[in-house]
Amino acid sequence: MSEYERIKTDHVPIKAWVRGVPVEDVAIPAAVGVDIGCGMMAVRTSLRADQLPDDLAPLRGAIEIAVPHGRSNDGGRYDRGAWREKIPARNQAEWDRLRDGYERIVARHPKLDRGRHVGQLGTLGTGNHFIEICVDEDHGVWVMLHSGSRGVGNRIGTFFIDLAKKDMRRQIADLPDKDLAYFAEGALHFDDYVFAVGWAQDYARTNRELMLAQIVEALRASDRLPPFTTGAMAVNCHHNYVQRETHYGEELWITRKGAVRAGEGELGIIPGSMGAKSYIVRGKGHPESFASCSHGAGRAMSRGEAKRRFSLDDHARATAGVECRKDADVIDETPGAYKDIDLVMEAQKGLVEVVATLKQVVCVKG
Repeated sequence: MSEYERIKTDHVPIKAWVRGVPVEDVAIPAAVGVDIGCGMMAVRTSLRADQLPDDLAPLRGAIEIAVPHGRSNDGGRYDRGAWREKIPARNQAEWDRLRDGYERIVARHPKLDRGRHVGQLGTLGTGNHFIEICVDEDHGVWVMLHSGSRGVGNRIGTFFIDLAKKDMRRQIADLPDKDLAYFAEGALHFDDYVFAVGWAQDYARTNRELMLAQIVEALRASDRLPPFTTGAMAVNCHHNYVQRETHYGEELWITRKGAVRAGEGELGIIPGSMGAKSYIVRGKGHPESFASCSHGAGRAMSRGEAKRRFSLDDHARATAGVECRKDADVIDETPGAYKDIDLVMEAQKGLVEVVATLKQVVCVKG
């Protein structure tokens, strides 16, 4: 494999904080993490920038009504982050499609059978997850969003990370780092994890598709916009996931943690912060990156440090011109808490080419 060596069960790296890793015959749950299938989706509309209203607050409000966002408590009385009494028919139909896979997972691992996961399909979540209306360099209007597999993916990830650690204690007493715990192909829980993580990735992709549909419907129903259409193809890509791929003539498990697949001609999304540009990109299939690129700028500091360093005035200045929250609860997501996306794009120009450059005008946060 050139100078790049796959990881086998007898060749374990020193640390598991790498952002992407090729392995031949093992799955490392902590390498994927708990936000399984987290990713981006975007679609261009037929709207032009000059068709957007001067006051964008009603559009932000329409999105916030259409998509539950924020923390969830499984559909309880004051739950803002999930559907409560009535699940939309489209969402219920998608859950019915996903249900058999979920039941297969919990039949093997009953401890995972907690929560009302149909209630979180088509919902945003919290933290760095967002929904944006953006304008590109040609004045076209886009809808873009960032979310993943919500609570069920977190439970699956946490459960199998812990299970891998338990299994490894019976095999290797001196593992350099507990987060290197893995399931080897043919071992007791390997197939269970591969199925569960694949199912959670499907849930995440479906979650984004449902949200996009809900957003577009809400914007079409608004009296602030003219009638519009959306492009025939939306970009929908994971950046926390694992899948089987062929590289250097070998079948490998490729984990991308904070990375996007950038195969030859494949479209991806690289977002900036809530005050910076984002990019629709086309992959170049660079073999030495295992056809991958960065998923975004990444944090420049911890959430706690951002809250200590930045004031509300700082945040308001950094997000000037963007219809978004300006309160203390989003200070940890202020643009200054993130790295410079332009430097990131310059560093990976050999991996992707830019198709469109987007700048948000509306941003919804959980």
